[in-house]
Amino acid sequence: MAADLLLALARCNVAASAAILAVLALREPLRQWLGAGRAYAVWLVVPLAAAGSLMPPTLASGAPGSVEATNDRLLAWLSVADHARAVIGLWLAGALAAGATAAWRHRRFSEAVRAGRAGPAVVGVIRPRLVMPADCAERFTDEERRLVVAHERAHMDRLDARYNAAAALATWVCWFNPLLHLAVRAMRLDQELACDATVLDRLPHARRRYAETLLRTHQAAAASVLGCQWNSPGAHPLEARIRNLGLTPPSQARLDFGLAILLASWAWAFGAAWAAQPPARMPESRAGPQIILLELSPPSAIDATRDAAVYRIVEGAREEPSPRQRR
Repeated sequence: MAADLLLALARCNVAASAAILAVLALREPLRQWLGAGRAYAVWLVVPLAAAGSLMPPTLASGAPGSVEATNDRLLAWLSVADHARAVIGLWLAGALAAGATAAWRHRRFSEAVRAGRAGPAVVGVIRPRLVMPADCAERFTDEERRLVVAHERAHMDRLDARYNAAAALATWVCWFNPLLHLAVRAMRLDQELACDATVLDRLPHARRRYAETLLRTHQAAAASVLGCQWNSPGAHPLEARIRNLGLTPPSQARLDFGLAILLASWAWAFGAAWAAQPPARMPESRAGPQIILLELSPPSAIDATRDAAVYRIVEGAREEPSPRQRR
């Protein structure tokens, strides 16, 4: 059982890593052509690919291929009690360390919230709420506060805090996968770009003021682990957000075409990951032709009498003329 779970975790990470590489290669062209919202939504192919790799395998017969042979060798190696116990212990230690690090960061952010040094941000997985710094009135003008609140409201409408919590949980479980950590950082940047685009779609004349507000925003004292933060840490995300403001919004035809691409990519990611997993091989019997021996015994007197009576009834029914023949 433990060996099967470890193999399922490995297959899940292989499928997710392949999807991550595809998204990392396509996110920039998709953003420029289809808009930031569609580019952000394409990240859904990663959990769908992981889910497809966990679907029940198909049955197959014949000699196993290279993928099946590798899977069988790994399963045989993990079936040894000491090997599986050592791998589970290592995985559990890493997961606990990742969870402890996230708890420490969340504690720092909570202290910053109580001190009025955190925000603007959206926090809360079950009940999202808006957090603003204590000096919000001095830091932002009325128009700038309206833009910041519109941005955070877009996060709340899209339930981005819950998606961030799911992504953080995935990084704790799959702490050993560096591509997953890279994907979460890129996904959260695309999330901010998508919210920027949403606000500017609603307020198209505030593009310049929006850029100035981003440039004047100071870095927060602590970053939220699960929430959504207005000022993304680092210089590169800020440059990407400013550069994204200069892109021409896609037309409705491109948005519709992008939706079709998204639906096709989601279905393809799930189906491809399901089809790529090693099938379950049906056991082949190595025995030769089977010979079935039946012991035949003569009928008893009662059986012979009953069979004879049935025979006479059937023969009598055959010899009896039909109503047309009687006429």
